[in-house]
Amino acid sequence: MTLDPNAEEIAKHRAAIDGLDERIVELLNERASHARAIGELKGNDVVYRPEREAQVLRHAASAGRGPLPAESIGRVFTEIVSVCRAFEQRPTVAFLGPPGTFSEMALLKAFGSAVDAVACASIDEVFRQAEAGGAGFAIVPVENSTEGSIGRTLDLLLQTPLRICAEVMQRVRQNLLSRSGSTAGVTRIYSHAQSLAQCHGWLAQNLPGVERVQAASNAEAARMAASEDGAAAIAGEIAASRYGLAFAARDIEDDPNNTTRFLVLGHHDPAPSGSDRTSLVVSAPNRPGAVHALITPFAEHGVSMRKIESRPAPTGMWEYVFYIDLEGHQRDPEVAAALAELKDLAPFLKILGSYPAAVL
Repeated sequence: MTLDPNAEEIAKHRAAIDGLDERIVELLNERASHARAIGELKGNDVVYRPEREAQVLRHAASAGRGPLPAESIGRVFTEIVSVCRAFEQRPTVAFLGPPGTFSEMALLKAFGSAVDAVACASIDEVFRQAEAGGAGFAIVPVENSTEGSIGRTLDLLLQTPLRICAEVMQRVRQNLLSRSGSTAGVTRIYSHAQSLAQCHGWLAQNLPGVERVQAASNAEAARMAASEDGAAAIAGEIAASRYGLAFAARDIEDDPNNTTRFLVLGHHDPAPSGSDRTSLVVSAPNRPGAVHALITPFAEHGVSMRKIESRPAPTGMWEYVFYIDLEGHQRDPEVAAALAELKDLAPFLKILGSYPAAVL
């Protein structure tokens, strides 16, 4: 029998890991005790505080010295915060279903797994669940880096009493999933139309003769692939675990930077976190230079505009409203001053919310 020359060193590292694990568990319980004490002191106050959670994640990421990347540290601490938050209350969050979609992945990135998730059939239903009290929060897609803004979300933001509490940037990593974990024998690929388009180049190069079938969602595509011989699906990694599929190929999207931005909606306004954004919708009078006049206060007070986009107004034909994202919180002096001037200039102004900028 040949002895492993590295066995002694491996044993030392494993013993060190065991000791560290014991310390980690002890520290996690100590942290949970503090979280429970804070919950008792707050009483019936709002449990989900995105500004504080953003500060925790930023602090944890900045404390990292390697080899763990900041994104991995963020995932770990999101779960720690989620479990500690559940000592006070498990949030109920509505999202665009079915389970296994990128919307569910964004929900987990924002809240962690200690939540009660409510899958909805449409973006309209996601809004209704939170507005009517069926869920404490809603999470909705608002724009994609390659496809642009989601018009229905913007239209509903104009009408809803809900306010933006947080944002989430979800990387769209597309994967080919099958029961066998191989492309061998695959004759049909199910996916949402957008995902099929986003993977067109990879499919043309690797599976040029395979039939492509549109599905209502990537999760539905995964469900169908799990029940059919010779079928595969293009979906996110969460769909693999939800529907018992294996990875035949990972990250097959043509644009490796494809990202969807989601908004968390609720009934309260987060306090400043130190790195925030403010979203608003405004109308302009129908005269030359009106839009320029509306954005002038931001330039004069040194407020950066991240985005401005027009949408048809519900008031009549050829009338528009403008959605604007600003850097900063509405309580920041320079942002507050610019908004005060804008209020005097605009026929209509609605502050959709100030919220912490996405951490990772």
